[in-house]
Amino acid sequence: MIADAVTAGRLRRARYRGRVIRIALALLLAGFAVTLMLGQSFTPPQEVLRVLAGQEVPGASFTVGQLRLPRAVMAILAGLSFGLGGAAFQIMLRNPLASPDIIGISSGASAAAVFAIVVIGLDGAAVSVFAVLAGLGVAGAIYALSFRGGVAGTRLILVGIGVQAMMQSFISYTLSRAPSWDLQEAIRWLAGSLNGAQLAQALPVLLSLLVLGGLLILRTRDLEALRLGDDAAAALGTDVGWTRALVVVTAVGLIAVATAVVGPISFVAFLSGPIAARIVGPNGSALLPAALVGAALVLAGDYAGQFLLPGRYPVGVVTGALGAPYLIYLIIRVNRSGGSL
Repeated sequence: MIADAVTAGRLRRARYRGRVIRIALALLLAGFAVTLMLGQSFTPPQEVLRVLAGQEVPGASFTVGQLRLPRAVMAILAGLSFGLGGAAFQIMLRNPLASPDIIGISSGASAAAVFAIVVIGLDGAAVSVFAVLAGLGVAGAIYALSFRGGVAGTRLILVGIGVQAMMQSFISYTLSRAPSWDLQEAIRWLAGSLNGAQLAQALPVLLSLLVLGGLLILRTRDLEALRLGDDAAAALGTDVGWTRALVVVTAVGLIAVATAVVGPISFVAFLSGPIAARIVGPNGSALLPAALVGAALVLAGDYAGQFLLPGRYPVGVVTGALGAPYLIYLIIRVNRSGGSL
């Protein structure tokens, strides 16, 4: 009887999580369709489908095929990367503040990109490679500095916040000495923007999602075991050290590659995990739902920044306006609860 009840409970939770994922996918596809059809002008669905099929449609081939489609595809891929990478960190360290854009990893990639643009004079793919390598390097430094016979979440967060402050200071100093042209390019990149997105840029982000994101999804069971603490996870058969190392490398890789292409879109990695966790509840891992939430946040934020707000704003400005109040709320909650998240 007890075994039957446990099995029934697992099936019920799995069905609920499956419904959540299907609904999120449906909403994401609906949002994708809206961004292709609606902008400063309306493109009928049949013309959008013809463009997607590769046909030449006067007007729509340029509006949809060259402007809207690359932007929407990059929004979804970058959002998936930010949401998945951020949630993996938060689950591994059992702390909603343990997001790559809070603990300095995104700032490390940003500092490298600014240095590459302003000081070295790089552009295009070279800046992206520089940012990816720097993001991995900063993550390794944070991990090493916080390692004391293991990695405690609070210690890693404090070290990461300190590293982030250093990176932000370096960015400010570099920008203060930048010539006007490089300054404009660096600031545009730092804002987190999908302006000028091209389908060719989507390839590295897609590959990182397939390889690194696939590895994370495959390790979902071990990652969820870390929620119980290192000792409990080890007792359940999880190789704690290997799992942590794998999560750090894959999650940082996802965040760094996406950041290198679209810039540090603020707070998406930070918000996606908690939103998904509230939706899913105790009905299984929030890892995949967090990726879908991240994609929806970037897609909706970019559309709002283009067409729903007075003026036109980069997507990073919109998501930053959403994420900052939540960060303040979280800090207030931590203070009221005596430091327990």
